[in-house]
Amino acid sequence: MFGFGSKQHVCTSCGYNAIGARPRSCPFCGARRKRIISAAAASRRYRVRERDIGNGVSQLRCQPRLGLEHAAYRIAADGGSVMIDCPSAFNRDLPPVDAILFTHKDFIGAANQYRDLWGAEVWLHQADAELSQVAQHSVNHTFTGNIEKFGVHGYHIGGHSPGFTVYIWRDVLFVCDYVYPPGAAMKLNPHGPAGATREGAGRLADLLEGRQINTVCGYNYVTAYGGWLNAFTAFI
Repeated sequence: MFGFGSKQHVCTSCGYNAIGARPRSCPFCGARRKRIISAAAASRRYRVRERDIGNGVSQLRCQPRLGLEHAAYRIAADGGSVMIDCPSAFNRDLPPVDAILFTHKDFIGAANQYRDLWGAEVWLHQADAELSQVAQHSVNHTFTGNIEKFGVHGYHIGGHSPGFTVYIWRDVLFVCDYVYPPGAAMKLNPHGPAGATREGAGRLADLLEGRQINTVCGYNYVTAYGGWLNAFTAFI
């Protein structure tokens, strides 16, 4: 187990958790060492707040905002609870979940600490697990293809990262940062292979055809599906 203090650090510019000694710069965003603090300090400074968005789903974000940290989502699912992605700050009083499912490898956050506290299953697509140093300490299950946990369905589309997986729970789509922002300015995530990302967007469009979706949960937004879909289909 990698615990608090000297063995885990958090970048306050992006929320990346670094396992082991404090790095000279953030391995993800390149921020200088002065922006990187211990996990214990991050837990004291940043509190994970939960906002209900309906249908058994709540959004989890740090206050104050922890840099570019992606929002995570908690789902009261069928026979168990699921978290999509994970907060970057570790708060012991956060309600537990049974499984943590990741969209991709970039923001695994404090999953190793939550896993150890809750005894949760932590899942990431095999293609991404092979590329992430943090995943080696945080993920205890990998999958290929698609996945389902407690009625939450994950669909592998690849692209932005080779293992990128979107999730659907009832009428809610969890797309993280594959496309953003919502509205006319929407674009594909530019960080990654452009051709593969566009191909993944095509797979996502095929997946969504004919589905009854009402809400889209992104990495820093929650929006109505109709307008989101119109913006998405305008450029794919």
